[in-house]
Formats: sequence, structure tokens, C-alpha cells
Amino acid sequence: MSSFNHPQPEKKSRRDLLKQLGLGTLITTTSMVAHGEDHATRGKQKDRQASKAPAPHKNRTERLLLKGNIHHSVCSWTYGFLSLSQLCDVANSIGIGAIDLVKPADFSILKEKNVACSMCYTAGETSLTKGFNDKNHHSWLIRDYLEAIPLVAKAGYKNLICFSGNRNGMDDETGLQNCKEGLLQIMGAAEKFGITIQMELFNSKVDHRDYMADKSSWGIELCKRIGSPNFKLLYDIYHMQVNEGDIIRTIQDHHQWFGHYHTAGVPGRHEIDETQELHYPAIMRAIHATGYKGYVAQEFIARKKDPQEKIEALRNAIQICDI
Repeated sequence: MSSFNHPQPEKKSRRDLLKQLGLGTLITTTSMVAHGEDHATRGKQKDRQASKAPAPHKNRTERLLLKGNIHHSVCSWTYGFLSLSQLCDVANSIGIGAIDLVKPADFSILKEKNVACSMCYTAGETSLTKGFNDKNHHSWLIRDYLEAIPLVAKAGYKNLICFSGNRNGMDDETGLQNCKEGLLQIMGAAEKFGITIQMELFNSKVDHRDYMADKSSWGIELCKRIGSPNFKLLYDIYHMQVNEGDIIRTIQDHHQWFGHYHTAGVPGRHEIDETQELHYPAIMRAIHATGYKGYVAQEFIARKKDPQEKIEALRNAIQICDI
């Protein structure tokens, strides 16, 4: 979506993508798992497929043996060169059960692929800069959220994202008051339907200049003022490392306010590998130690040009975070 200012990868035809990614293999493997075909038969089929595939792509359809301590997902926009259906196939091939940031209009695709939505959008406009801190946006925001909440609940999902919006010269206290006033008008519906409204924390230093909810302390204060167990913060590890650091201590001390987590490497928002300053296994252990049962969504932008290598980067990130 244009309001996100996210990079828009070049679109390719479905046939080109299937050839380039080897998604025919991914889909076949996923289909066999879904239909309960025995391990020996799957192994033979995999061997036949591997013998036909280019050498660099061998064995990349194997599902990861995940430990179950962290529930993994991936943010849809970071794999925008794939259709949502194709991304579901990738998620199933890796063994992760959910995708972040999907609108209600696309829930049917997730249902067809047996993939959950770990963080939902509303059906209407999605804007990072026009949020609850500005009363001029309350009418359409409240309408969008009151429409989306029952749709998310009907689909069986639990989380619905929201944003503070930009400051535009506004002080912290006014922003807190305005956000509280607007959000309280949707919290009754959220509680009734069992939906958690989650405001994402962004950095205002590099990626989202002027964004108001740029500090965990500001977001925590808003949670306290809302006073509902159905309002929490989406703690984006990348953004908070850029803006304030002290990630593990913050998670340990304030995890009760955090309902969801995003990842990415610092600096650059790229892969969470040895080239960046955050050590994600330690961060995941800290999250797990809090008793957190929700999802951790990968939201990095892979530097690789080859689509298959981008998918391999996702597999690697899941393995790094699977403590």
C-alpha cells in the first residue's frame, strides 16, 4: 500500500514465478503433507524432484523441524514479489503457520491454504501517518475498526493492528489523550469479540520520521490509560533497537504490554544474520521466558536478488529464532 512507503518489488507472472522459485515443487510437497502421504513416499517424491531441479535449489522444500517454543509468521509485504497464495505455499513448505498483515478481503485465500493471519488489517484505508492521535481521523478510523472487528473474529483471528499517526507538531500528552478518546470508542467491540487491538511502535529516526508512537514508554502509558486487556503494543524489535535499544531488558520488564513481535536486522532492516548487531536467539529466549504464546513475525527485507534466495533467507531467519 502506498501509504506504507514500502518498496514495491517488480511484479512477475505466476508462470515465471513458479519457474524461478521452484514453487511447483513447494506446492507438491505441501499437498502431500496435507493429504497425509507416508514419509517413505514423500521421500521418494522429493528425491525425484531434486534430481530434476537445479543444484542450488536441492532440499529447499523440506519442512523445518521446529521446537514449538516460538510461533513463527512472516509479514506479507516483505515478500510482495509473491502472490498471497504463493506466500502461503512457501509458509506451508517451511512449516510456519501464519502470515502477518492481511486484509479481510484476502482471508479466504488463507483459509484455502490452511494458514492463519497472525496480525490483521482493517478492510478500509491503512495509513501509518494518519492515526488515532489526530481527532480529524477518528470518524473514519472508528468506522473501519467497528467494521473489521467482527470480520476478524468470524475468521477466527485475534489481532488487529492500529497506528498512532504522525505528530505534525503535536506534543506527547495531546497525542495520548486523543488516542485514548478514539480507541475507547472501539474497545467495547474488541472486548466483545475477543479481538486485541495492537498499536505498532516505529522508529522515528530512520524509517518513519515524525511518527508519534516511537518509544515503548509512550506506548505503555497509552496501554495504562486505555485500561483494557484487549489493547496492547506491537513491539517491533528492529524499530525499538533503532530508537532506544535495551531490547531484552525492555521485554523482561514490560512484556505484559506487548502482544506481538516483529523482527529485522539492524542496521538496514535486512536479514537477521551475523552481519547485524542484534542477537536474535537471546532475544527469542527472553520472549519465551515471559510465557509469551503469540506470534513472532519476520519483517526483514532480504538483500538477495534471486527470489529463491529470498525464501532461503526466510528459512534461515526462522531457524535462528527457533530456540
